[in-house]
Amino acid sequence: MIQVRLEQRAKTPAWFNLALPLAAVLATLVLCGGLVMLAGANVFEAYGALFKGALGSRFNVIETIVKAAPLVFTGLAVAVAFRAKFWNIGAEGQLLAGAMAAAFIGAREFLPAWSLIPAMILGGALAGGVAASIPALLKVRYRVDDVVATLMLNFVIFYAMMALLDGPWKDPLSGYPDSPDIRVDAEFPMLLQATRMHLGVLLAAVGAVLTWLLMTRTTLGFAIRAVGENPRAAAHGGIAIGRVVLLTACVSGGLAGLAGVGEVAGLHFQVMAGLSPGYGYTGIVIAMLARLNPLGVVPAALFFAAVATGAETMSRTTGVPTFLADVIQGTSLICMLTALLFTTYRLRVRRHAPS
Repeated sequence: MIQVRLEQRAKTPAWFNLALPLAAVLATLVLCGGLVMLAGANVFEAYGALFKGALGSRFNVIETIVKAAPLVFTGLAVAVAFRAKFWNIGAEGQLLAGAMAAAFIGAREFLPAWSLIPAMILGGALAGGVAASIPALLKVRYRVDDVVATLMLNFVIFYAMMALLDGPWKDPLSGYPDSPDIRVDAEFPMLLQATRMHLGVLLAAVGAVLTWLLMTRTTLGFAIRAVGENPRAAAHGGIAIGRVVLLTACVSGGLAGLAGVGEVAGLHFQVMAGLSPGYGYTGIVIAMLARLNPLGVVPAALFFAAVATGAETMSRTTGVPTFLADVIQGTSLICMLTALLFTTYRLRVRRHAPS
């Protein structure tokens, strides 16, 4: 008789922690391969077309990196919040808040040209931080569930944005629900000529490093991790739990807001209804795949950007629907959550002689 059960690990090997995200990605591709076959395509040809569409040329590589920039910011936002067990599901709304603030500031004619980009960055981060601090305050003061509060606030912010786009911001000539264009002086400079590689990409890379330093080398980072690991012990050690949660929410929302700034100042130069195709929600998957490590967020974001960028090429080449990119995102989260179980437990197989 064979008995299989979970046994708690005494210690998790360091290599095992590094291998988990790779194993989750591999398992995702294997599982989604079944859907590719159901679509009547060859799995290897479909995945080859997917990654060729994302990495097969200089143009494609640059487009993948550009698409990864907002994903890095939202992934960082979620990673910071989840470290303190502030379950911020509102990065999507915080991104839109940052975008609206950037669009408003960037269109102001009275501001000097040199101040526009710094003001947009600061304003977008502040708008995102304020949006995140509202559910954090409700959690700290009134014990309101932060998952529900942050999730519902996404819809409040989105419909407030739509009210602006269909109202005061609506172009009376074209009739399109878009905000006015920001000033040319407010547009992010391009890092590479004749490409869309804008300043926001550099800001995302710097943001990942600074967030890692914040979490690992500062008192606030230690407090965030302590609150997330054991709130009672943290409180006993003199850490003000409520204050740390509020600061964490502000940092998290600020990072998500910067994603919105990059989309407005670097790509679209205005706010429109389809500004974000779910970057905030994808950030949750990216943060989990990175195991809440700020530096790990960068390769995870690049992977998801590659999948999103290459999905259209895969569809044109093999006929597999582009929706597979969304399936890959969801499946990778499930695979990663399953893999995390084995950081604490391992399978133990025992044979028993029949009685």
